[in-house]
Amino acid sequence: MAVTKEEISMTGFSIVAYAGDAKTALLKALDNAREGKIDEAKKLVEEANQSIVDAHNEQTKLLANEAGGMDMDVTFIMVHGQDTLMTTMMLMDQCKFFIDEYERINEIEKKLGIKH
Repeated sequence: MAVTKEEISMTGFSIVAYAGDAKTALLKALDNAREGKIDEAKKLVEEANQSIVDAHNEQTKLLANEAGGMDMDVTFIMVHGQDTLMTTMMLMDQCKFFIDEYERINEIEKKLGIKH
């Protein structure tokens, strides 16, 4: 049995949507961190992480089918989904780093009496 191109494309669309939601949350998290709203930024990173988990769950369905011997045709939207997911995961790593740095800078400024 084969998974249809339409099914693969729909999975690709789902991955793009979840990764897009994660990217949006991560960019908002950076904005919040820049404004000194570290707790809000960290909550947004958690939201982004859940969207990435959801994208991985979609991806895993296809991987399981392929591992089970099903024929798979690669579609452009699936490739786009994979690319979007991977770049968003890299963005999440960088956001975590920058949020930590903003938090550190805020603490130093507070000790020095510099208003943010």
